[in-house]
Amino acid sequence: MDVSELGEFGLIERLRAALPPASDARLLVGIGDDAAAWRSDGGCTLATTDTMVAGIHFLPGRVAWSDVGWKALAVNISDIAAMGGTPAFALVTLCLPPDAQVADIDALYAGLAACAQAYGVTVAGGDIVAAPVFAITIALMGDTAMAADGSPALLRRDGARAGDAIAVTGALGGSAGGLRALREDAAPAPESAALIERHMRPRPRVDAGRAAIAAGVRCGIDISDGLVQDLGHVCNASGVDAELWLPRVPLDPALVARYPADAPAMAASGGEDYELILIATEDAIRAAEAALGSPLAVVGRIIEGAGVVHALDEQGREVPVPAGWDHLAPGRRS
Repeated sequence: MDVSELGEFGLIERLRAALPPASDARLLVGIGDDAAAWRSDGGCTLATTDTMVAGIHFLPGRVAWSDVGWKALAVNISDIAAMGGTPAFALVTLCLPPDAQVADIDALYAGLAACAQAYGVTVAGGDIVAAPVFAITIALMGDTAMAADGSPALLRRDGARAGDAIAVTGALGGSAGGLRALREDAAPAPESAALIERHMRPRPRVDAGRAAIAAGVRCGIDISDGLVQDLGHVCNASGVDAELWLPRVPLDPALVARYPADAPAMAASGGEDYELILIATEDAIRAAEAALGSPLAVVGRIIEGAGVVHALDEQGREVPVPAGWDHLAPGRRS
């Protein structure tokens, strides 16, 4: 059996089982959530890491190196946001082929620095190694607020309960539209510019994660693999099912304009929008909306079950939705 047969999430579970059980009482959240979390002096530390590889996660020559730098940090910031935290310190590892151009690395770091400044992140160090293909790995540390009882206030995947509302923080599908335009169009049309911007310069929802924490929401995840797939991660972790009301999913207007027929499916499964899914009682969702100062779209509800997402059409009929992102699935290329 090769890893593509097992799949990314099957491999994660296999690797988790291969490790000894966590024995440090300070660990609050380990393998299987958006970030690890552990108690530190007077608070809670969050940590996450992510990698972008040329030809897998972006198309060299089709996108700006500054955009690659922005996105490499932004996807990690989104993991901290998905826990309700605030990003703080980053370590950057560059894997460079011998023909890597200094000007490209300069542009990469210009984009990374712009993202760091926008979100208050300090790049504190890293590593540089030779490699056959370019890759950038970022490890990001952050922290989270403390609840009134002194416990860490975290958004977790295992906090969904039957009866909870499912909300999303913004319009979906724009990133999938941008990736499609980059793949299909030798010279992307002007009407694709907003979609490509959404794909390469995501804006992590740190504000929404903190507003949710302040409102008492304790379950969330960011949309990286696709709405249906990421909601499925929550259902698996929480031991529940979900009803997803597809007609209520907010669609990116630029996506609807460019790919009207495919927009609903792309919004449901496209991934990399880096909006948040927030799951809580209706009252808590409305309190988070008030704290955030912008609308949250309620797109479904949690029901009793064991890990299945039921995607429903306007007649309430369950319909198939394309699978979301799996890094180890055959043919995965940007």
